[in-house]
Amino acid sequence: MKHILFLCTGNTCRSSMAEAMMKHLLDKEGLGSEYSVSSAGTSALDGMPASHNAIEAVAQMGIDLTAHSSSTLSSEKVSKADLILTMTASHKQQVLRMYPEAAGKVFTLKEYADEGRHSDVCDPFGGDLDIYMSCRDDIAGSLKQLIEKIKQKGDI
Repeated sequence: MKHILFLCTGNTCRSSMAEAMMKHLLDKEGLGSEYSVSSAGTSALDGMPASHNAIEAVAQMGIDLTAHSSSTLSSEKVSKADLILTMTASHKQQVLRMYPEAAGKVFTLKEYADEGRHSDVCDPFGGDLDIYMSCRDDIAGSLKQLIEKIKQKGDI
């Protein structure tokens, strides 16, 4: 089983939504048994719930994020992951500084899913529901491309 790790700063908004949506898409495509998915934050406090607006944004897609509990990035998580997808280029650089052994498996979400596109997923933290839904839609677009890439390649 291959493991995908989504990474942002606090693991209460972007990476938690990405994890939940990716699990949903993998199950929908019949690929859920081939991949495990998790998320973490570079500066996360362990055990925090997803933000209310993140929960609401994915709930509108029929996805339940209420059981999410934030987790901080660790060497164990890095070594377990086959693919680490960050929300920004600065997150990617932070991972590579902390864990140089992860080179080759760390990419921004858009860089990996969108074949080299170098743009960040904006942080909705503190924004209203519309900002979270815009962030959710941005992530969802990249995840759909990631699923297509997996289906075409047969792997990550």
